[in-house]
Amino acid sequence: MKRTTKVLGPSGAPVEVSLLKEEISAAQIGTVRSPISAYPADGLDPVSLANILRQADQGDPVAYLELAEQIEERDPHYLAVLGTRKRAVSQLEITVEPGGESPEEVRHADMLRDWLKRDELTAELFEILDAVGKGYSFTEMVWDVDGGLTYPSRLEWRDPRWFRFKREDLKTPVMLSASGQEEPLPDFKFIFAPMKAKSGLYLRSGLARVATWTWLFKAYTQRDWAIFTQTYGQPIRVGKYGPGTSEAEKDTLFNAVADIAGDCAAIIPASMAIEFISADNVGSSTDHYKERCVWLDQQTSKAVLGQTATTDAETGGMGSGKEHREVQEDIERADGRLLSAILNQSLVRPFVIMNFGPQRTYPKLVIARPEAEDLKAWSDATVPWVQAGLRVSQDEVLNKLGLSSPKKGDVIVGISSEKPPEETNAAPDTDENTSETEFKGGLKGVKADPAPVAALQAETAPQPPSEAISPIEALTARFEASALPEMHKLLGSVEVMVNASTSLEELRENLLSAFPELNTPELPGVMAAAILAASAGGRAAVEEEADG
Repeated sequence: MKRTTKVLGPSGAPVEVSLLKEEISAAQIGTVRSPISAYPADGLDPVSLANILRQADQGDPVAYLELAEQIEERDPHYLAVLGTRKRAVSQLEITVEPGGESPEEVRHADMLRDWLKRDELTAELFEILDAVGKGYSFTEMVWDVDGGLTYPSRLEWRDPRWFRFKREDLKTPVMLSASGQEEPLPDFKFIFAPMKAKSGLYLRSGLARVATWTWLFKAYTQRDWAIFTQTYGQPIRVGKYGPGTSEAEKDTLFNAVADIAGDCAAIIPASMAIEFISADNVGSSTDHYKERCVWLDQQTSKAVLGQTATTDAETGGMGSGKEHREVQEDIERADGRLLSAILNQSLVRPFVIMNFGPQRTYPKLVIARPEAEDLKAWSDATVPWVQAGLRVSQDEVLNKLGLSSPKKGDVIVGISSEKPPEETNAAPDTDENTSETEFKGGLKGVKADPAPVAALQAETAPQPPSEAISPIEALTARFEASALPEMHKLLGSVEVMVNASTSLEELRENLLSAFPELNTPELPGVMAAAILAASAGGRAAVEEEADG
């Protein structure tokens, strides 16, 4: 394998191979890369949340990223829909397309396919997709060398709190050293994965910015709901004390009624009274909390998955469930394409360059769900062309149908015969004595037959009919008997092409494909004989009229 000892990265500086093998952004307690985080969600209110988001907008995203982490831990619905979106992409089929057809380009693609067989890849892709919620993610590639091949042996998720964006543009990512200094990302070392939910700065493009507000409002509603549930239906204990009761006696009385159950307790003088008025709509008010929480969850589903039917079991009408699923598939397809582009830029290119040097083209990862093809529609569109003479590879048809070619000893399903069917497309042997010459366009059964020429030029005519007919009728009948059947076959094939074509340009291409080279040496003879016969017939008719 040809390896390049010195490789230049995108920054123009030589890539340090020794640095690629080390972990340079691992967690370290006591530094800015500490794995311990704060809990900004505790006691959060709208004012505090607005301040956290403003800090992120100004380049300090630590509190925002910690809050985004917490709402995934505290909101089961947000965790579920976000996990659904990430897992939908991380388990998609990954295919590799070579950059070209040369042996080297195919070799690069094969090397990449071998690397993709790693069992850890699904989990690593899931970690990269942390960018869906926060707006971006960082993954460190730890490289290794084995058998002359330099390859990423591990893809390690890194806490985005350990990275920043340059102050001058809030767009260029930089890493924080253990001492807190901002340093450029080394070439071929990190996968920076931006996955924006909206246009703008990376720090303002994550789904978590929307989810934090719905989570906060739902947290208030859940707190009120919990208080109501705890006190609803509990009896109110009222202790009464008489005049002259000391403070110590009042405390004793209150502790007595408070210890009975719950918090609904009070003490009042015996001469006082408290009136409790219950609301008539207390039953319906209990549903209000649930309806508000459900509504907020639906807004989160819309933000993350683009719809609600696959998570909240509310289709909203006939057929809308299918439409909601299609919306989710659209998002899945977009996420797959975006992740493919990120990996092709940050992983595939460095992988190839480190082993083969810079290339004109590179293989491409394609992360996508296989498209279900309507084989019936394909068959309906293909069969007429095959019947018209279009030559199609049998292997291509078998691959389309997902079938394999039968091997020796296999039991053949379908038409069975000891003798294999003759090849209909094979060109027959031709020589000077060949009576038929097949068109090279490949149409079955369409042949240029020189027999009509011989028949028209023959000195001996066929047996005359029982009734006398004119020479013109005899020549016409002779021509129809020999030439017209072949013409009908040819015209029938052309008619099939006309019906199957959607434009004149497509018809032209189909005709050229079916008849690339017409075998025309016999055509002048046929036309000459026909003209001669027509001329002779005309003369004979004139003479008959003159004699009459």
